[in-house]
Amino acid sequence: MFNQVLQGVLLGGYYALMACGLSFMFGVMRIINLAHGTLAVVAAYGVFWLADQHEVHPFWGLLLSLPVMAAVGWALHRLVLARAAQAGELVPILATFGVAVALDNTLFATFGADTRSLAPYLDTLSYDGVELAGFQIGTLALLTFACAVALLGGLHLMLHHTPLGRRIRAVADDPATAQLVGVNAAQVNAAAAAIAMATVAVAGSFLAMRAAVDPYAGAPQLIFAFEAVMIGGLGSLWGTLAGGIALGVAQSLGASVHSQGFLIAGHLLFLAVLLVRVLRAGRPWSLVFSRAR
Repeated sequence: MFNQVLQGVLLGGYYALMACGLSFMFGVMRIINLAHGTLAVVAAYGVFWLADQHEVHPFWGLLLSLPVMAAVGWALHRLVLARAAQAGELVPILATFGVAVALDNTLFATFGADTRSLAPYLDTLSYDGVELAGFQIGTLALLTFACAVALLGGLHLMLHHTPLGRRIRAVADDPATAQLVGVNAAQVNAAAAAIAMATVAVAGSFLAMRAAVDPYAGAPQLIFAFEAVMIGGLGSLWGTLAGGIALGVAQSLGASVHSQGFLIAGHLLFLAVLLVRVLRAGRPWSLVFSRAR
């Protein structure tokens, strides 16, 4: 049991890493980016291309991908999100869905349907492990968890202890009032999108290190990230970590019960959390039954 929980916690670190940018973007701009998972796969393919074609170590490739993905985030906001937001709250969601479809098919046309992985370029890191309390833990899993904590902690410190962070929080709370005191909301949102996409580069790279990816792998990653964010609370960075860990533990325990329990247990936890929040919000089901009568 302890081993399943421990492995679930480490898996939850990866989910938190994947969900970090999704939570950050929603917390600032109130936009759910449906292209989030696909953009992580794009970053994974970029790092793979550097390793395969130019013999760049994946960790160096990750560092190189950070400014590139940050620029993609800035352009995504300027060209798509900012314009779509002017047409209503639903339009940015539809726009990011269109971006995801376009990128999925572009990856398929460019790289084909074959899966790619960074594991062969990591030497022994992909299968090395350390012993803890008699249990073997993968070094890469530990590194992923540590990276998730460091990334979420760094974003938290940035938001609360830097001028940019204060501007981001001001725009998130009340963009109209923030602009009245001289904050350029458009520039702040573009910077937030760039930061979110930089975190996506990290998540995508670790995705390709721990598993094989294909051009359509973005959708499952988006689902896991979305569930982690919803379990932990929309817009909460540390809540995202807690939600990712809860999701990972549920999946790990579910897999120990039944071969199909990995996904089912995670989805059941997600639905249970949603149900509890619906009931706490004022029991809207009573309104449904009263109208039916």
